Amino acid sequence: MRQLLSVIAVVFWPDFALAEIEQARDLMEQNHFEEAYQALWPAARSGNADAEELIGVMYALGLGVEKDPVRAFDWYLRSAMKGHPGAQSGVGWYYEVGLGMPAPDLVRAYMWYVLSAIGGDPDAAISQEEVIKKMTDAEIEKAHELIDDYRVWMYPFR
Repeated sequence: MRQLLSVIAVVFWPDFALAEIEQARDLMEQNHFEEAYQALWPAARSGNADAEELIGVMYALGLGVEKDPVRAFDWYLRSAMKGHPGAQSGVGWYYEVGLGMPAPDLVRAYMWYVLSAIGGDPDAAISQEEVIKKMTDAEIEKAHELIDDYRVWMYPFR
């Protein structure tokens, strides 16, 4: 019986997590941010990239939680490493402006914007074009080395 319950949980968990995330989005649209956070928490703690990205948004904007750029970046990064394009753009922006870190890092900003564009974020290409204007040729070359390292792992078929 225990094995059957484990199998059922594995099979239906993705649907359950999607329902929690949709419920949380609805709550956010109704400005019920504390409830949205509680609805997102189980999926985010289980590694769901959509839930992690939304919690990052909440910390970035102070929605239902105290505004905290360091925690926002951490949640965005967790989601970005799983290939979430919106979170990847968020990470790129944090690196570009240096928010919550010692200094801006244009190499990593550009890298994350490019990965986000590969993942399908339509705004990432605009951010990429803007940040490259501030970079040296050596920085661009270094960014492309990092992009090549991440792309094969994150997007093996693109």
